[in-house]
Amino acid sequence: MTQKPSPKGANKSLSPRKQHRASKSAAQDTTEGVNVGRRLRELRAEHDLSIRALAEKSRLAINTLSLIENGKTSPSVSTLQQIAAALDVPITAFFETNTPRARIVYTKAGSRPSANVAHGTLADLGAGMADPAVQPFVITLEPNRGSGANPIVHTGHEFVYCLNGRITYTVEERTYLLEPGDSLLFESHLPHRWQNVDTQQAQAILILYPSDEHDRPTERHFAPTA
Repeated sequence: MTQKPSPKGANKSLSPRKQHRASKSAAQDTTEGVNVGRRLRELRAEHDLSIRALAEKSRLAINTLSLIENGKTSPSVSTLQQIAAALDVPITAFFETNTPRARIVYTKAGSRPSANVAHGTLADLGAGMADPAVQPFVITLEPNRGSGANPIVHTGHEFVYCLNGRITYTVEERTYLLEPGDSLLFESHLPHRWQNVDTQQAQAILILYPSDEHDRPTERHFAPTA
């Protein structure tokens, strides 16, 4: 999420304590309209788990979970994946809000739930849908970042539409260069991987349509790479 630069000298009138609070608040706002710490607390309550029990299941320190829940630290995507696995929920559960589930989802441009991932930013276009069989996202990829050397395999179909920059998709060892306006649709059981091959950010619409409701392709696509 791009933030407008503060006016020159805007923080000079703040006391050191207020400057610390302002800095802490900015650090907490790693998502667009989503409070990951609050969602973690809600999910933990839904599963009737104490913070100690979740720490044991996720193999994370109690202090780490406490800092996340209280908004004092921003978890990495790998940490979120550990927690998601322990709670048996998809990682996208942390992007969801308390908005009632609906059969029609209308999302204004400035209100998409989004979060930082290992490769850039992932904005959820389907948040609030009653039956999230289709998983649509806008992905913003940092320069030269990709899914890694290991191919991704999951159920269903995958669609990608390049908005900005240049992204390569390699499907069954054949590479496709996607430039603005180009798209690719394929059966996602075919081994595939992707990379932003430009020196600037690239952006695309990604639609995942797993045929198995228990499949979690988002986690495979955006897991941290070595």
